[in-house]
Amino acid sequence: MTSSSRRTPPPTHRTRGSRTTRLEPRKTFLERNRGRLLWGLAAVALVAIASMAFLNATSPAYACSTEWEPAVTPEPAPGATPRLGYVQNDFGREHISLGAFVRYALCPPASGKHYNAQAEGPVPAGVYGPDDQATPQGWIHNLEHGGLVVLYRCAGGDSGCSESTQTAMKDLFATMPNSPICNLPPAQTTVVARFDQMKWPYAALLWGQVLPMDAFDAQLVRDFFAQQGERSNPEPLCAKPTATPAPTGTPEPTASTAPTDSTAPTDSPAPTATPEASASPAPSTAPSTAPTTSPAPSATPAAS
Repeated sequence: MTSSSRRTPPPTHRTRGSRTTRLEPRKTFLERNRGRLLWGLAAVALVAIASMAFLNATSPAYACSTEWEPAVTPEPAPGATPRLGYVQNDFGREHISLGAFVRYALCPPASGKHYNAQAEGPVPAGVYGPDDQATPQGWIHNLEHGGLVVLYRCAGGDSGCSESTQTAMKDLFATMPNSPICNLPPAQTTVVARFDQMKWPYAALLWGQVLPMDAFDAQLVRDFFAQQGERSNPEPLCAKPTATPAPTGTPEPTASTAPTDSTAPTDSPAPTATPEASASPAPSTAPSTAPTTSPAPSATPAAS
């Protein structure tokens, strides 16, 4: 048999015991690098969170358009009690979310947007040191409730951050009298905080009112609070006293003791009809006049 006549034998089938070779499908890029990608995304998220925290910690929570300066007011009349402080425009009392940035038109602001959250606005009363966080968004809410806010500046050359002034402000807080209307203790009404965006080293604030001070004057602050405190705030913590009504319609003592016509008997003979002593019989030729009140004989009914 020649080689050309040879036939190629058909492929033989594998026996049952043999293994078939299967080709594995090629994995995608995401499948091959899933772990690395997840770790990378987590790292990016951490960096973003840290950056936002850093920006929030370093960027100011508020800004000021103008450092306010009050207009000149006329001198009080001779003998009149001078009004302490200056009135500032009312910029409303809108509540904002925590962390919201606010630009105040005038600084220091005695009204305006503020927080409404526990321990954030109103802020707890007390003396806040130079490095303590106390922003206008918080203590403006204290003003709204009738509180007093004393601000100090720590710019170059200011004494507000000195140890002696900090001690003096703590003494002021400890010796502040109760509020003039609601009789609330200073632990509920008084806040002392740093604020650098103002034209004076010190200022005392009530709602819509500012008392600038070139030097810290504790007694002036007390006088300002006693004179103007709890009188302009839109949300009082107690009922404001009503004016005492003036006495009306009360008879004076002289009017109550004087005799009136109602006490004299109307039917009694008038005193002038009673014979006076001068009318007693005298040695004269004229007969005595009979009393006019006695019935005349003609008035007696005639017998029937």
